[in-house]
Amino acid sequence: MILKSSEFVTSAVNPEHYPKASLPEVAFAGRSNVGKSSLINTLLNRKKLVKTSSTPGRTQLINFFDINKEFTFVDLPGYGYAKVPKKVKKDWGQMIETYITKRETLRCVILLLDVRRTPGKEEFDIINWLDQNMIPYLIVLTKADKFSNQQREKQYKKIAKTLEVDKKELTLFSSKSRLGKDVLWNKIEHYLALDTIKEGK
Repeated sequence: MILKSSEFVTSAVNPEHYPKASLPEVAFAGRSNVGKSSLINTLLNRKKLVKTSSTPGRTQLINFFDINKEFTFVDLPGYGYAKVPKKVKKDWGQMIETYITKRETLRCVILLLDVRRTPGKEEFDIINWLDQNMIPYLIVLTKADKFSNQQREKQYKKIAKTLEVDKKELTLFSSKSRLGKDVLWNKIEHYLALDTIKEGK
């Protein structure tokens, strides 16, 4: 991917606040501390386009970023560790569900999992929900640099077994070492080339 430009467009809660649905979109989802902002910044060769925070749960809106005037990255609110009221978590869930199921320009969802954690109920709930709604998605294992090569390979296989998928379906990624950056871009470009989300189902 040749990056010419990347810029923040807007933040939204409701569909009426979304940008005009004209360009294909790729959405990023994951736990509040999974490294979502860092991953997007790494993909775009930017340091602070997407704001990072040491406090989980700071991303409380759907954030849209225009890339090359050709497609859009969408940063969805995190889930899981955020110390926020139950009502806020419920609102986030509804916000994400509405975007994913109603946004006609969405091409796929990038679901980020921390490679150090074995997927739990929340991860399975999201994956099952995406499957039930026939939403194409990619699973990316972040923070790969936190392990030695041997430890990483062991956990990589464990997560694949837990999810009951071939490990080739999972992408290892590190914002620090940039491991997996080119691989992920290749996968993203595949979905961006589709005319509709239906083709990726």
